This record gives sequence, C-alpha cells and structure tokens, in this order.
Amino acid sequence: MKNITLSANEASILAGNKLLKNTYLLLSMTLLFSAVTAGAAMTLDLPHPGFMITLVGYFGLLFLTTKFRNSAWGLVFVFALTGFMGMTLGPILNLYIKAFSNGHELILMALGGTGVIFLGLSGYALTTKKDFSFMGGFLMVGILVAFLAGIGAMVFAIPALSLAVSAMFVLLMSGMILWQTSDMIHGGETNYIMATISLYVSIFNLFTSLLQILGVIGGDD
Repeated sequence: MKNITLSANEASILAGNKLLKNTYLLLSMTLLFSAVTAGAAMTLDLPHPGFMITLVGYFGLLFLTTKFRNSAWGLVFVFALTGFMGMTLGPILNLYIKAFSNGHELILMALGGTGVIFLGLSGYALTTKKDFSFMGGFLMVGILVAFLAGIGAMVFAIPALSLAVSAMFVLLMSGMILWQTSDMIHGGETNYIMATISLYVSIFNLFTSLLQILGVIGGDD
C-alpha cells in the first residue's frame, strides 16, 4: 500500500510539473507572438478596432479556444486569440507614444512592472505552494464589478473612475496570477491551454492597467 501511495504521489507530482512546464512554455510563445503582432500594428499605424469589435473578437476566440482545448485546434485558436489581442494593443501603444513625450519610457515602465509582479507572485505561489483557491469567487465578482465600472467610466467620460478601475484591475489581475498558479499546483486546472489563456489575460490586463495609471501620474504632455 505504501508503494502504491508513493507511486500515486509521484505520478501526481510529475503531472503537475508537466502542466507547469507546458503552460509556461506556451505562455512565453504566445507573449512573444502577441508582441510581434503589436509591433506590426504599430509599424503599420493601424487604428484601434473599437470596443465592440475587440469584445466580440476576444470572446469569440476565447469560446473557440475553450471548445477545442483538448485538441491541436486549441493551439491554433490560442495563438489567434493572443495575436488578436496584440493587434489591439499596438494602436494603444502608438497613442501613448504620440500623446506623451516620454511615451516610450511609460511603456517600458509598465512592461517592467508587469514582469516584476508576474514573476514575484508566480514565484511566491510556486515556492510556498499555498492554496489560493479561496480567492476564486471574490476575483470573479471583482472582475465583473470592475468591468462594469470601466464601461461606465468610458460612457460617461469620468477620468477619476477610469483611474480607479485601472487600480482595481492591477489588484485583481495580481490575485488572478496567484490563484491560477495555485490552481495548477493543486490540481484544480489540468489543461495547459486554459491555464495559459488565464495567465495571458491577467498579464495583458495588468500591463494595460499599469500603463494607464502611469500615463495619468507620470505622463509628460
């Protein structure tokens, strides 16, 4: 019985390690691909597709990625989704470069801050192996509230609310990184494609939120 238990534990550990390896490998590839598409959009000076097209494109590709997550098509759609998000990011970055004389510095600061937060929180969850599953419900509600507040800030053009929403998203996305990493460690998530999407979206929103905050407090017109 002891040998059987040890074998089961070893199998669980190996499966967990494989999941983490595949997730971080795919995440790095999608982030690179997203950076390429963002750079292409910046070079071509493409206009932003708009809120509705972005929303439809994101949820449509997310649905397809989720539906085909257990097949090779899942990889196709995960790259389509992250590439699309990169295309929507390019015009935003161009806007900051044109609007602020220190636009390049703001982008690099947001990028550096995102990297530090992601690596720090992921490293903490992986090292301590704490279970953050209790955060799931709170994070889902918080993201919904922040999303609705963001729409309100956009519709009614309330800069203070928009800044507050960005701050909320920084906290919520940081929590999502902890939660998703913990979920992989403790067997709550077993599909590396879905884990990759969750982490990618958290990183994307974390970066754009930090960029917006830096633009308000550190932008040099």
